[in-house]
Amino acid sequence: MPQTSRHFLFLQGPHGPWFRTLGEGVAASGAKVGRVAFNAGDAAFWPAETLIPFNAPQEDWPATFRALLSERGVTDIVLYGDTRPVHAQAVAIAREVGVTVHVFEEGYLRPHWVTYERGGSNGHSRLMDMSIPEMREALHASGMEMPQAPPRWGDMKQHMFWGAAYHWKVWRGTGYDHFRPHRTLTVAQEFRLYLRRLALMPVHHIERRLATRRIMRGGFPFHLVLLQLEHDASFRMHSPFSTMTDFLEVVTEGFATGAPRHHHLVFKAHPLEDGRVPVAEEVARLARMHGITDRVHFVRGGKLAHLLNDARSAVTVNSTAAQQVLWRGLPLAALGRAVYDKPDFVTPQPLADFFARPQRPDGRAYRVYRHYLLETSQIPGGFYSRRGRHALLRQVVDMMLSDYDPYDALPAGEAAPRQPLRND
Repeated sequence: MPQTSRHFLFLQGPHGPWFRTLGEGVAASGAKVGRVAFNAGDAAFWPAETLIPFNAPQEDWPATFRALLSERGVTDIVLYGDTRPVHAQAVAIAREVGVTVHVFEEGYLRPHWVTYERGGSNGHSRLMDMSIPEMREALHASGMEMPQAPPRWGDMKQHMFWGAAYHWKVWRGTGYDHFRPHRTLTVAQEFRLYLRRLALMPVHHIERRLATRRIMRGGFPFHLVLLQLEHDASFRMHSPFSTMTDFLEVVTEGFATGAPRHHHLVFKAHPLEDGRVPVAEEVARLARMHGITDRVHFVRGGKLAHLLNDARSAVTVNSTAAQQVLWRGLPLAALGRAVYDKPDFVTPQPLADFFARPQRPDGRAYRVYRHYLLETSQIPGGFYSRRGRHALLRQVVDMMLSDYDPYDALPAGEAAPRQPLRND
């Protein structure tokens, strides 16, 4: 299809200017672009001349979306995450009428990468149905060596800044009376939580360093629990747990039942944990209930490397941080649906057995999997920093304009060249 005949309709994106930056890049190819704004936060990060305000009840969205596709000749839709209601409805309709769906997500190999797929992400990704032998065959045909991640951290501070800015715009903006957030909290509550987290960063930094020091100097074997955000789409839509407490109970009971008495359990909070769920209090309560208080620790966010370097194993629902676990060759238990949940390297053991005798992953199989992701859906860069956005833009526009899905491009010899970020 000639590029000038394509019309890309953007829906909701990551907090901040990434979708505007991407829209400008796509428009530079000669394609038409537009964006639907569901609230004042969406509108703030897009040029007014191609903005399409949607200020109607939620139940009117499917009919409105169908009309937009038809009237504007939309060929492609672009969105961030595919599970929020307006996106799930749009994806279903787009598939029905043959419109291409471009899905962005946080990197499966975070923090140095962003995920770009077509059709769906996380539990809806094509990766869910791919085997390691299939990936190995595609890589063999390409003859490429594995790209390396840049030796730098992600853009967490910028992420928090743009999150606060977005929710401020939504809260104080006008013209979108029917907007309802896809999460349970109000926009005002979300904004106050962002401000609170920003204000408490120095305190949490001290708490985190003290807790990590106690663990590192403790001299005991420990197992690491990688916590997620209860309101995150992966946890809500692709796990068997309705609340974080449900997950904490299963893990604590499994550890108390199966782990050797001299082993400890370390719960590591997500870096963006904002206190809407009393995770630390629940961990302490469950430890008391099972009589293991002196063997349970809680760490607020921060980097994984120091803890993973000495951990015996790790447990998660479906956190992308588990990729770092597997890269180190540590045993991993994943209790939800995840793109990396392959029998080659994720244990099928019940938790009590896992804590007693954790099985190590097949390192060779995981390296095939990781290499396959880096040659297909993982793009170096980030949504929230200027440098990260520019790095993404250099590759992703060509990938979106390609006739090939990222997973089909590799065996077809059409995969985009991969250049990791420089550390300068």
